[in-house]
Amino acid sequence: MAKPLLKIQRYFRRKPVRFFSLILLYLTAGSLVFLHSGFVGDSGPGARGGRDSVVASEMGSRTSLSDTRGLSIMSRVFKETRRSGRRFGPPWMKKSVREGRETEGRAGDYTNNWNRALKGRNAKDMDDGRAKYAGCYVDDTQKRALRGVSFFDYKKMTVFRCQDNCAERGYMYAGLEFGAECYCGHKIQAPNASESECNMECKGEKSNLCGGANRLSIYRLELSQESARRYGSAIFKGCFHRPDNVTLALPFSAIIQNMSVDKCVDMCTEREKSLAVLAGDRCYCGFPTPLFSLHELEDENMCLHRCHGEEFESCGNDKFFVVYQTQVQDNRCMDRHFLPARAKQLVALASFPGAGNTWARHLIELATGFYTGSYYFDGSLYNKGFKGERDHWRSGRTICIKTHESGRKEIEAFDSSILMIRNPYKALMAEFNRKYGGHIGFASQAHWRGKEWPEFVKNYAPWWASHTLDWLNFGKNVHVVHFENVKRDLFSQLKGMVQFLGLKVSEDRLLCVEGQKDGNFKRSGLRKLEYDPYTPEMRADINELIRTVDSALKKRNMSGVPEEYMPR
Repeated sequence: MAKPLLKIQRYFRRKPVRFFSLILLYLTAGSLVFLHSGFVGDSGPGARGGRDSVVASEMGSRTSLSDTRGLSIMSRVFKETRRSGRRFGPPWMKKSVREGRETEGRAGDYTNNWNRALKGRNAKDMDDGRAKYAGCYVDDTQKRALRGVSFFDYKKMTVFRCQDNCAERGYMYAGLEFGAECYCGHKIQAPNASESECNMECKGEKSNLCGGANRLSIYRLELSQESARRYGSAIFKGCFHRPDNVTLALPFSAIIQNMSVDKCVDMCTEREKSLAVLAGDRCYCGFPTPLFSLHELEDENMCLHRCHGEEFESCGNDKFFVVYQTQVQDNRCMDRHFLPARAKQLVALASFPGAGNTWARHLIELATGFYTGSYYFDGSLYNKGFKGERDHWRSGRTICIKTHESGRKEIEAFDSSILMIRNPYKALMAEFNRKYGGHIGFASQAHWRGKEWPEFVKNYAPWWASHTLDWLNFGKNVHVVHFENVKRDLFSQLKGMVQFLGLKVSEDRLLCVEGQKDGNFKRSGLRKLEYDPYTPEMRADINELIRTVDSALKKRNMSGVPEEYMPR
């Protein structure tokens, strides 16, 4: 036996190229077998093994664990790798998605979740508070019934995919046509048609109808309060009283024949103005200013005056203007720099995680023109434009420093602080989403229904209270801001923060901030859980913590927590 091996060894010493070629072929063959086992294991019913079986049981799945015993470890690795970036579709059909997974035979892309969402059920019968079927409507290629954005998918279009896309963009209606086309809009601008004319099956789900030939199956979307009303790419701001000095407030205007919203918005977009203002047959363009701040909203009925070129839209009149925000960016608040000289004092922007610290940084940077810093370093925030993220927090080049710290030593390192407080019920859920889904992502249903959520609440809820109490006790000069108050009255709350930072307030900058307040780190308000994740025991504990913080604020002659925090 030794002699043949010795001969082989001598042969490959003389022919090293052949030796390495053989090794390469061996590794290639092994890799192909490895890949084949992973994909084959993922394609059949047995692919529902490992972690997915645990997830399925947590979500109430009836899938038996005995179906998964034949899976190899490596096939599970492949399956989990592909599932990691998977999207779970629109929030109003997550229950149906879970039901669909019980019979799911393969791990496709995220649209396949939507395709299976209502298998065996008719979307018209679904009204769970998120979308309601409005009916079948006539659609004309020259005069669309829904005039917002549109997209087509001739292979995977589903009712809920269309609804999700329109809802995420703030539209009130979603319509499907030809089984594969999706149209969004804020208003239905066409007459009804017979239900029998909306008879084409959706390309991605044969059990549902997606309109017909020049016929739209339209759904009304129940949007969150934060969702914006739109007309095409423009955001509807409301009805406002004519400013006292209209030529100074809105310096550019023109009379438009057959006035329509589209024509005014297009004209102002070409003029690079962020506001398109309709007043009968006249279109004004400009920016929000103290002369026309958009703070005093009027009843929309005051602006009811049909456009000459569009019978379904209101164009306002001489006294009351209809205002839209165009896609033009208001650059008056976009310039940001480091402080020209080293700051003499370190100002903390302190908050419990999930209380809106990143959002507050965005607002402060736009309002002041200076970068904010951080006690930590987050590469994703730096890449999104928070350039102060890279500076050491003691550098003195930033206007304030983000921190979630709550120890006495850490707090006393700052000379003053803006303390941002948020409703703990909202803050805990926001931080849980960030922890398991990223800055603008969402935790999976498995995390919410698994052991992670109860453990998280047990550890983090007391910290919400102790964080606030520590800053009140050890902070040297604390300016308390409530997240909910900032959302409700951005202008005055942000003005107060700028003044606390010792800077001169620019009302033009603040008005500019109002037009682009969301920034790059806002989660969609549409993705909500289908159930209350808080148990009665959790609520009892959190309510007691709210009372403790409320009492501590009032003892320091500050206003207590906002009313919506308090237990009912």
